Amino acid sequence: MQLLGGITRRGGNGGLDADKYENDPELEKIRKERHYSWMDIVTISREKLPDYEEKIKMFYTEHLHLDEEIRYVLDGSGYFDVRDAEDRWIRIAVEKGDMITLPAGIYHRFTLDEQNYVKAMRLFVGEPVWTAHNRPADHLEARGRYMAFLAQRA
Repeated sequence: MQLLGGITRRGGNGGLDADKYENDPELEKIRKERHYSWMDIVTISREKLPDYEEKIKMFYTEHLHLDEEIRYVLDGSGYFDVRDAEDRWIRIAVEKGDMITLPAGIYHRFTLDEQNYVKAMRLFVGEPVWTAHNRPADHLEARGRYMAFLAQRA
């Protein structure tokens, strides 16, 4: 499903099966179509994530990436906050079975909900680039391309 500003979200009933992600033909189809050649799995919880408090602060700091960000929630839940065209926060809840794609150049942040737990697959085209560019990062080419995309849609 296309959401605001080029964000896509595929809900758990959209054909994906988070319980069978290792052999899910729908996930494999998406990976081939979108050229997602690299993936890993991250578990965000006090018990599983080293330096949990620092990582949570880092995830919640408003930032952008030079590449799109793809997350497939295998278990648990949380929130992606993104900025709309008027720079207002929009909260997108994600839960088990959801896949979300944030375009390169969009300001966003992530936080857990009251469960304090999410297990997610991270997908990339090519080698992963983890660099987060904290706001303000309007000078970056990815941000310029994203803003041009929003202007075309207006």
